[in-house]
Amino acid sequence: MHWIDISIVVIPLLLIFFMGFKVRSYIRSVADFLSAGRLCGRYVISVADTATALSVIGIVAYVEVQYKTGFSLAFWNNLLLPVLIIMGLTGFCTYRYRETRAMSVGQFLEMRYSRKLRMFAATLRVISEILANAIMPAIAARFFIYFLGLPHHFEFLGISWQTFPVLMCLLLGIAIAIIWCGGALALVITDAIQGMFCFPLMALFAAFVLIKFSWANEIIPVMTDRVAGESFLNPFDIEKLRDFNAFSLALTIFVAVYHRGSWIGGAGASSAKTPHEQKMAGLLGMWRGSLATVFFVMVAICIITLLNHRNFSVQAQSIRQEISGRVAEEIIPDKATFQNLITATNAIPVENHQIGVDPARSESSNADTVYLDKAEKVLSQKSDGNLLFQKFRTLYYQLMLPVSLKQLLPAGMLGAFCLLMILAMISTDDSRIFGSAMTIAQDIILVLRKKPFTVEEHVRMIKWVSLGVGILFFIGSYFMAQLDYIQLFITLATMMWMCGCAPVMLFGLYSRFGTVYGAWCSLISGMSWALGSLFIQRNWADMVYPFLLRKNLVEPVGNFLEKVSSVFNPYIVWEMNPNRCPVNSYELYFLGMMLSLILYVTVSKLTLKKPFNLEKMLHRGVYAVASDQQPEQKTGFKAGFISKIVGITPQYTTFDRILAWGFAFFSLIYTFLISFAAVAIWNVFSPWPLAWWGKYFLIVSVVVPGFLAFLTGIWFLFGGIRDMHRLFRDLKDRVPDFSDDGRVSAEEKEK
Repeated sequence: MHWIDISIVVIPLLLIFFMGFKVRSYIRSVADFLSAGRLCGRYVISVADTATALSVIGIVAYVEVQYKTGFSLAFWNNLLLPVLIIMGLTGFCTYRYRETRAMSVGQFLEMRYSRKLRMFAATLRVISEILANAIMPAIAARFFIYFLGLPHHFEFLGISWQTFPVLMCLLLGIAIAIIWCGGALALVITDAIQGMFCFPLMALFAAFVLIKFSWANEIIPVMTDRVAGESFLNPFDIEKLRDFNAFSLALTIFVAVYHRGSWIGGAGASSAKTPHEQKMAGLLGMWRGSLATVFFVMVAICIITLLNHRNFSVQAQSIRQEISGRVAEEIIPDKATFQNLITATNAIPVENHQIGVDPARSESSNADTVYLDKAEKVLSQKSDGNLLFQKFRTLYYQLMLPVSLKQLLPAGMLGAFCLLMILAMISTDDSRIFGSAMTIAQDIILVLRKKPFTVEEHVRMIKWVSLGVGILFFIGSYFMAQLDYIQLFITLATMMWMCGCAPVMLFGLYSRFGTVYGAWCSLISGMSWALGSLFIQRNWADMVYPFLLRKNLVEPVGNFLEKVSSVFNPYIVWEMNPNRCPVNSYELYFLGMMLSLILYVTVSKLTLKKPFNLEKMLHRGVYAVASDQQPEQKTGFKAGFISKIVGITPQYTTFDRILAWGFAFFSLIYTFLISFAAVAIWNVFSPWPLAWWGKYFLIVSVVVPGFLAFLTGIWFLFGGIRDMHRLFRDLKDRVPDFSDDGRVSAEEKEK
């Protein structure tokens, strides 16, 4: 890296570490360490969430999906808009969770169900979190190894070291150091600062892509070069997509509502001054998302165009050969097999694909197919060839992003993007480690210990648990192989918690009929289904399929799966495959969720003795807590029917109402009705040519969100600085509540 790139990276990081170190003096109670003293304003939370949401694994996963689907599937994501809008405006789940004053999900579960369920649920949740998040350090470490061109081994003190585990230790060490400085308070403040840096960096990269690539002459031609049924532009022509299709979209919409409360918790969920501020932070987060959307789209466009347009064919060949060689170096211990694969991939000539002249690309025949076919042919000669090829294919698609950008970005831009990824990595790793540590500390250790901790003991315990979680993340990243697309893998890894937790959380917050017996049945059935699914998916290539082959069951099982799925073709297609489980992670996930939902409702109805006292748990009416109450505004405002739908209450200030109505109007009228519904109806009766779709996506995916991103970037920058100043002021003036440490009092246990 050039010295300019190094300076761009180092100086902001020093500022972030300084601020993280500075907050140590403000930790005076457990609530400060776990919930930032419950003093955060809406902008600090929202800007901090910008950095937390912008993860290395998220960007790599997004590019992985978009490289397979283009813009077409993203169009149908707009079906989710009305649901997201209503949930954001009303504070669905998040508002009620903040009302409970719970510091962790487990504390809420003990209030709502029982202490034993709290501990069991905490165990399930933390295992799922660690399984899903453990690959994050691995993906981040590999990203930086390939992005910076680091060797897989290096010499130090006369010893040969592997770069991969050393870099993971460094990345995890940074995250844990921030947690040790000040827990949730340090996370919120450092993440907010990182979010302020992220806004201009994302805008800079988006501008670079638009200057580097011609939208009309390079980007759109690549997007149009697809066979029927797999269009990258026409959302009405995607029925042949397999892993990311209409079924996965429908599941995404369902899960957005069903699992709204399932991952609630962490540093930001209980840090707001009041439930109203928490609600407004969520609403602001919807505006904030426009900038991240533009950035993600620009990254995906950059990779797709660079690797598939004839103008960059020589560079694309170099990128693919480097990816193939370095992946082979990492996963193939046998030197002869490694050399055979390198020879085979290096012999592949520069592609001379002419768009509109040569056959259009497809999922089964594209510029990457020849490299994957060569790898499969070479690796199939090994006894563990199926497993090796799974690893090769997975890493091949993941590493397109860092290797491509390393060769594309000039000095200055290289450092800026590296800084952006480091910020994304730190904010995500520390938040996920802290979330898992909170679950273990608050919902297992605190519950088992009979004698209360002192403040110092409590904070010290959480710090050591965070270190332990970091070690588990390291072990998981080093030893656990991810053999599916990132999003599918995370879905599978979180199933142990997610299959059964949604009814427990959702009905726990909103119903009086849910019982502890229904909750137990939901969690146990979800866990059992997930374990079976995880075993089959993880061991398909090396255990399950060979077993079926030995028992002559491949054909009958394959026929059964094809017959069952034929009803849902082409969106669900279960075909026997020696390398991948025929039923993908999304489909297994959906089946598990339906099982647990049915059991929760049925068992709860059968075992209900008396309705649960929601008002007491939510601190409403006679149970209200004064410090949580937002004063009503003296404006004479009375919420009508439409205002209630929008979520407006007497606590809304004039600016809050303008913000809520503005968001509702923009999202519902412009984005949903005009940009989506009207366009969809138009195409039902008069389909657009691909050229129109190209112009459409330029406007709705780049131009309009880019303009909003510019405005919100400035707006949130000043709002974040103001709220951070107020946060430090309030931290000095507050009177700590030492009893607020996550334990459920005897009064709270009463139903």
